[in-house]
Amino acid sequence: MTRQDTSANETTWQLMSWERLERLVPLLILVAVVAGIMLLASQFGIVQQRRVTLGFISLISVVGLYVFMGNSGVLNFSSVGFMAIGAYVSALLTMRPQVKATFLRDLPDWLAAAQFDPITGALAGGAAAALVALVVGLPIMRLSGIGAGIATLSILIIFYIVLGNWTGVTGGQRSLMGLPTYVTIWNAGLAAIGAIVLAFVYQESRSCLALRASREDEVAARSAGVRVVRERLTAFVLGAFICGIAGVFYGHFLGTLRVENFYLDPTFLYITMLVVGGMRSLTGAVVGVIVISTLAELLRLLEIGGRLPALDVTLKAPAGLGDVVLAALMLGIILFRPQGITGGREITLRGMRG
Repeated sequence: MTRQDTSANETTWQLMSWERLERLVPLLILVAVVAGIMLLASQFGIVQQRRVTLGFISLISVVGLYVFMGNSGVLNFSSVGFMAIGAYVSALLTMRPQVKATFLRDLPDWLAAAQFDPITGALAGGAAAALVALVVGLPIMRLSGIGAGIATLSILIIFYIVLGNWTGVTGGQRSLMGLPTYVTIWNAGLAAIGAIVLAFVYQESRSCLALRASREDEVAARSAGVRVVRERLTAFVLGAFICGIAGVFYGHFLGTLRVENFYLDPTFLYITMLVVGGMRSLTGAVVGVIVISTLAELLRLLEIGGRLPALDVTLKAPAGLGDVVLAALMLGIILFRPQGITGGREITLRGMRG
């Protein structure tokens, strides 16, 4: 091998190494952003920390929604239903037997006496959500367009009705209390980072690339040999697992579960976050959560009202202003920037430099 060949090989290797590193830049930036928010919020009071913790839980759920909906282009209303499955499964496995004997007297003996550690309960909740997604996803993933969207909405309604009427296991319409509250801003932030890493690894995989091809042109993807149903099902199951973990953190953050917490309101909120940020990129999912959570908190404070001593003015917005503003924001995004704030692109150092 000549010196020129050796030099050419070294140059090629350097270019390949730089390309690999450049592909990791979006992940590194997103992780740094979440870590920065976590460190900054830890300096605030307990009320602000709890709100940031809820934001991290929303981020986990929106990332799970992005894994399927963003990469497949199929509208998905069922993600909050998988949050509910994860939350209730983890609750049943981690609650103290004495508490279950008080609120859930009809449980099987083995379940009534069981008490697992939080990590086992969380993994079981995510796994249960993934398993249910596998079962219900087999027929649904054959649908496309509005039919698939209606099917996922039907799944959410079924989950809501079953959980709300399975009184002996879930407590039905009553509040299920007594969950161990171990969620903090630290483990919620780390879980959000874990969800981002998992979603990024998946979106860089061959399976996700095939799924994205079907999103752009399903007929062409099928003709090229892409197994659309299989790839959709893979993303659906993975997204359900992440959403199940989000439900686990939500339940163990509040210490109380109500089936109403897993229905239409959070469903539309998470879809709004994803659409506003840009549903075709992981960066869009993160940006959407940050923007909507921040805006919602500011509007909440405005609705509560406050006095400006310097101007001798009291500011108080009418009730419901937050919902109106968020709806108007989503409408504006759809009309004037359909690809969302990020334009459906991942953040890069080059893009940050303009």
